[in-house]
Amino acid sequence: MSQPIPDLGAYLYTHDQLQEAIQGLNESQLTWKAAPEKWSVTEVLSHLADHNIVVSFRIRAIISGASAQLPAFDQDPWVSSAKANEGSASDILAVFQALLVYNHLLFKRLSAEDWQKTGVNFKGQTLALTDVVQSFVAHVQVHLAQIARIKNELEARV
Repeated sequence: MSQPIPDLGAYLYTHDQLQEAIQGLNESQLTWKAAPEKWSVTEVLSHLADHNIVVSFRIRAIISGASAQLPAFDQDPWVSSAKANEGSASDILAVFQALLVYNHLLFKRLSAEDWQKTGVNFKGQTLALTDVVQSFVAHVQVHLAQIARIKNELEARV
């Protein structure tokens, strides 16, 4: 069964959603953590940039017909080793947006058949390219809710 091409507007809009979510937060608020093992807003953004890098690789693996399993990553060590709180949320979002735009340019060149190509994830599930893009958008929504929770925790402590 053929799947429709995903909403690429929603894909590109994830950057705007993240920008809106952090609007008005200062550097201290962006790097605040409720506990040492919790992520700050900046670390959430760093995770999403990392996820975008991995998804970009998955996209290319699928359309190239690579037989290798789609890559996964261990998010907590990636976030902690990136030392995101020593960086800038705006720089992280610039990378996130650049990857969105670069992938979107690729998407515009794909045929309907390309969108139906598949790869196998680390769980052994077969995913079409459409699934990968839709999952990416859904994943950003999960972390937008996480950012909202962090902001609420920040407000509650004042």
